[in-house]
Amino acid sequence: MKRLVLLMVTIFAFLSCQKDGEVRSNATNDYEIGKNRFTLNSNGDVREYYVHLPVSYNESEAIPVVFMLHGSSGDGERFYNISGWKEVGEIENILTIFPSSWEYCKQFPNGSQGITTKWNIYADDASYCPGQNPRDDIHFLRDIIDQLNEKFNIDSRRTYLVGFSNGGAMALRCAMEMSDIFAAVVESAGSTSIEATYLPNRNIPVTYQIGNANKDGVPPLPMQSLDSLLNTSPFKRTIATHINSFDLESTYTLSGDSNDIITATYKGISDSVLEFNVRLIKDLEHNYPNGINHPMKGAEVNWEWLKQFSLPE
Repeated sequence: MKRLVLLMVTIFAFLSCQKDGEVRSNATNDYEIGKNRFTLNSNGDVREYYVHLPVSYNESEAIPVVFMLHGSSGDGERFYNISGWKEVGEIENILTIFPSSWEYCKQFPNGSQGITTKWNIYADDASYCPGQNPRDDIHFLRDIIDQLNEKFNIDSRRTYLVGFSNGGAMALRCAMEMSDIFAAVVESAGSTSIEATYLPNRNIPVTYQIGNANKDGVPPLPMQSLDSLLNTSPFKRTIATHINSFDLESTYTLSGDSNDIITATYKGISDSVLEFNVRLIKDLEHNYPNGINHPMKGAEVNWEWLKQFSLPE
C-alpha cells in the first residue's frame, strides 16, 4: 500500500510540472553547468559544437546567446578556451556557443595543398581539392539553433554572432543569410575582399574590426590612415559590399583615439538605429584580442556593442 501511495504522489508531482505556464525543462537533461560538447546530424554529417552554460542560468528566464566562430585550422573547443567569451558569458549570464567547421583538403594560391578546417564562405583564397564537397554551414548553424531551443530557454530576440578570420568571413555570410536569427554580428579580422550586393532578410548592425599591426617585419599601418584605407582596395570593396547590401549611407563619421581604437561609422539610410562600424585597433596583429595576445578584451568590448540590439518584435 505504501508503494502504491508513493507511486501516485510521484505521478502527481510529474503531471503538475507539465501544466501550461510552468517552467520549461530540458527533456533529455543532457547538459551541465559549464562546458558541454554536443553533436548533431546536419545533412548527413555528424557536426560538433561546444556550449558554456553559466552558473546563473535559470530555466524560467530566457538567456541571450552569442556564437563565436573560429578561424582556419581552428575548432570550437580551441575558441572555447582562448576567445574570452565563456568568461564574459559567465559574468553576463550569456549562453556562449562555439561550433566547429568542417575539415577539407584545400589548394592554396602558391600551389600547395593541405588539410585544414574552414567555413564555407562566399569567396575564399583557397579552392577545394578534387572530390571535396563544401558543407552547408548556414544549415548547420540553423540546426544548432533548433537544438538549443530544445535544450535551453534561449532569447530568440537576443542572439548574436562573432567570427574571427575565416570565421569573420562566415560572419558576413551569416549577416546576409541569417539576419532573421542574429540581432547583430561582429566580423573580426575577416570579411570579404570582393565587391558584391546581397539581399539579406533584413538590414542588420555589423562591426568589422581589424588590427593595424603586421607580421614579418612589415611596419604597422598608421592609425591616422583609416580615412584613406576606407577608400583603398581591398577595404573599399569590403565597405561597398556592406553599403550596397544593407542600405547604408556612403558617408561616415570618425571617432575614437589613435592610441587605442579608431572607428568609422556608417548609418542606415532609412533606419537610424542601423549602423556599420569599421574599427582599426592599435597594435593588434591577426588575432582575436583576448587580453593576453593584446590588451583589448574583444569579448567584453564586442558584448558592450552587441547587447544594445535585439530583433524586432
